[in-house]
Amino acid sequence: MGTAFTVIIALLVFGFLIFIHEFGHYITARLFKVTINEFSIGMGPKLVTYTSKKTNIQYSLGMFPIGGYVAMVGEDEESDDPNAFNKKPAWQRFIITAAGATVNIVAGFLAMIIIVSCVNTANTVYGGIVNDERLTESYGTDTLDLSVRSDASGLRVGDEIVKINGKRVKIYDELSYEIMRNGVEPVDVTVIRDGEQMTIEDVVFPTVISDGEKFGVVDFMITDYLDKNPISVFSMAIRRSALVMRMCWESVFDLITGRYSLSAVSGPVGISSAIGEAARYGFISLLNITVIISMNLGFMNLLPIPALDGGRIVVILIEMITRKKLPARVEAIINGVGLAALLLLSFVIMIKDVIGLF
Repeated sequence: MGTAFTVIIALLVFGFLIFIHEFGHYITARLFKVTINEFSIGMGPKLVTYTSKKTNIQYSLGMFPIGGYVAMVGEDEESDDPNAFNKKPAWQRFIITAAGATVNIVAGFLAMIIIVSCVNTANTVYGGIVNDERLTESYGTDTLDLSVRSDASGLRVGDEIVKINGKRVKIYDELSYEIMRNGVEPVDVTVIRDGEQMTIEDVVFPTVISDGEKFGVVDFMITDYLDKNPISVFSMAIRRSALVMRMCWESVFDLITGRYSLSAVSGPVGISSAIGEAARYGFISLLNITVIISMNLGFMNLLPIPALDGGRIVVILIEMITRKKLPARVEAIINGVGLAALLLLSFVIMIKDVIGLF
């Protein structure tokens, strides 16, 4: 029953996020009157198909909810159709191409407003050390190093933490992320104490090893929560959304630079497991991980990699600058090579995730 629940919830989440992504491409293509052959959600054998008599567009639902597409005339080939994608001005093609990722990011932000409205957002006031038993319950005992605690470095109850290694933190989410990412080494913590700002150097936090990677651990309590009103909710939603986008970028950067290995990357199998686990904790928990996945999907699609929307955007930008269009055949070859590489990487990650289930 647990596995079936996870699969159903994951399919619904993936299906919804793919739908809004492709709908972004679809609605902007329709806005600019691009000829569309098919709008499909899911890949593989068609489960349902419907062809509109008015527009002649085929709407399809594929068996595997791992992708989707809007098949526009002239997108990957030359076409003489006056309403083909390749016949449209570069700025319109730019908007159509970027629309899918943009919708994912905007949808994530709107959902973040709901989350912030429903849950309390902790501030950054140091409330004292959490006992060892509570930390070991959260992280386990095998990889948690509690030989050092943050209070030994000079932090005091009532300190308002405003910076970690010079980076501003306003809400607990930002604070915990900075400690998780940078707390594997001593960090400088800037606080406001008795109305004065001061920096405590070389604060040491406990660490934990998860999936072979080392992270800093927040070992203290927070004493209060931020007041909520329409303005503060909107502001907090912006900060939390910006943090998610920053996490996306820094995760890619850390992977490229070798700070984290490929074992830290999850594909559909690993993400499905995380979705199922989040759903068991309630709707807000499920909505939170959906926001993270949606914004990640938007961000990753904007990376300048062939076959992704970002790769196509780069080609369009080059055309807008040089006033010369890349031949459709050449662009198709570049995207084909990029797609093959992405499929190979996805296969490797899927195998890793499946092995991790056992």
